[in-house]
Amino acid sequence: MTGDLTEAVVAAQAGDEEAFRILYRSLQPGLLRYLTALVGPDAEDVASETWLQISRDLSRFTGGEFRAWAVTIARNRAMDHLRRQRRRPSLPVPVQELNDLAGDADTAERAGETIGTESALALIATLPPREAEAVLLRAVIGLDAETAGRVLGRRPGAVRTAAHRGLRRLAALLERGDEPEPSDGERIAPPRPRPTPQVSQAEPADG
Repeated sequence: MTGDLTEAVVAAQAGDEEAFRILYRSLQPGLLRYLTALVGPDAEDVASETWLQISRDLSRFTGGEFRAWAVTIARNRAMDHLRRQRRRPSLPVPVQELNDLAGDADTAERAGETIGTESALALIATLPPREAEAVLLRAVIGLDAETAGRVLGRRPGAVRTAAHRGLRRLAALLERGDEPEPSDGERIAPPRPRPTPQVSQAEPADG
């Protein structure tokens, strides 16, 4: 987390509304893209639930990577939503719309700008779940491998490998020019939410 964002967190915890708006403007675009890949057209609703919980629990955030804390809340809310809806997100688009996606040689850190479109997110949603979420957290949210590993409950090396494989697979799909099939009917995210870090005795998410 940058120094500016750290200051905004501290000020927002003290009740500064402008500081909270800074946090929102800094995180909302990435969170919304991430949630779009998880829950499709319901991303706005889940994002609203996420920010409601962030505002409620912010005073108990005790430091660390704020983005990781926020994305864990978003992920848990998305899992709650998918359990309620009992459906898999669907964002069908032709692969031809993804000509600017990062290729095999690009790293997750450099891919963010090219996979932020709705079309690219739809293609990412067809990857194996572990690869898809690793790509999203590394390239869309901008978490490093260690932080993303804490969110997902995996080793940093496993997250790096999954993100690299995901990007290679996307590049191969684009080279073939054919639209991929969803992987085994699985959702992007695993079925169990991860505990929200850096909050003591966090209240359970609203149902």
